[in-house]
Amino acid sequence: MTAVRLATYYGVIFLVIGVMLPFWPLWMSSRGLGPEEIGVVMAVGMMMKVFANPLVAGFADRTGERKRPLIALSIIAGAAFSMFYGAQGFWPVLLVTMAFFFFWSPLMPIIETLTMQLGRNQDLDYGRIRLWGSLTFIIGAWGMGWLLTGRDIDLVYWATFGGTLAVAAAAFFLPDVNAAAPSNEKSPEVQTLILTVLKDRTFLVFIAAAGLIQTSHIIYYAFGTIHWQKSGLSEFVIGALWAEGVVAEILLFIWGEKLIRRFGAARLIALAGLAGLIRWGFTGMTDDLGALVVLQALHGLTFGAAHLGAIHFIARRMDPAIAATAQSVYAAAVMGLGFGLASSFSGHLYATQGAAAYLPMAIMAGAGGVLAYMLRRPPDENGQDRYLGSGA
Repeated sequence: MTAVRLATYYGVIFLVIGVMLPFWPLWMSSRGLGPEEIGVVMAVGMMMKVFANPLVAGFADRTGERKRPLIALSIIAGAAFSMFYGAQGFWPVLLVTMAFFFFWSPLMPIIETLTMQLGRNQDLDYGRIRLWGSLTFIIGAWGMGWLLTGRDIDLVYWATFGGTLAVAAAAFFLPDVNAAAPSNEKSPEVQTLILTVLKDRTFLVFIAAAGLIQTSHIIYYAFGTIHWQKSGLSEFVIGALWAEGVVAEILLFIWGEKLIRRFGAARLIALAGLAGLIRWGFTGMTDDLGALVVLQALHGLTFGAAHLGAIHFIARRMDPAIAATAQSVYAAAVMGLGFGLASSFSGHLYATQGAAAYLPMAIMAGAGGVLAYMLRRPPDENGQDRYLGSGA
């Protein structure tokens, strides 16, 4: 039952992401925002992770709480999202985006921490729990593409809002398990927890590697749907392409534990960087549907392998007492600061370069792969990756 409750929460949260990620830029365009304004709004939304994630996760680590913060954040995030209904134009959309993502962003690092904690205690397979999120992402992306064909773009708003309500409901059914409090007599301040994580130089190299690979997706996330629509592809086909990428991600998660044992976290992240070099390089050169189908299959590596490697790297390297803080620092640095900075110039890059905007993304992914390869360590006698080292 524990795995089912965790999988359900992943399922509803990724249903929301599956609707928003491909189609929210189209909704913003319908509210009067141009490419550069869409890039700015997405950048600000992602940057909220930098402020919200360490603050909330630090509180979660200090108290050992996991379930109650998820309930409160889910409810407030849904209420904030409802304000998009009356938002028209750049500034209203921007302000509501800030409010929504401040409470929405910390959900992922906390549920990831809870899942990995329970995985250690109850021998749960993280990849097979997380893949249910990928399945519902497909339902959201492909289903919305099918529903949206010939219909009003506001359907994206209503589907997403309904999803946020489902996330709040699912939070009440999560396992109520607390983490062990830090061993100090007095619980350390949030700033102390964050500094403890940031003093680990190997962890900083890991963040740089994963950040370059994950942020190389920004043109795809922000303008992939708009670009393909301009190229003549229908909403249904576009949704199917997004869904295909996640099918590849699911297949990777199914075999994730075996891949981690075989290659180790660092090598898996390095493989994601190589796949990104290939994927974005060719995506910037063609709009041919057959080629896009082949390239979308690489999403299982560019995102899936990088994410799986990152989650296992953090879980094995960091003390459980600061695990949520480490997850939040990773999310804030990569999904917040990294994506925010990339989004801030992605609108101008796409507006001026079109499909060629994918080529710098290929270089970023390749550079991230090189850094990740530098983190590798020979496996020990049990086949475990020795990247843990001394932390210096």
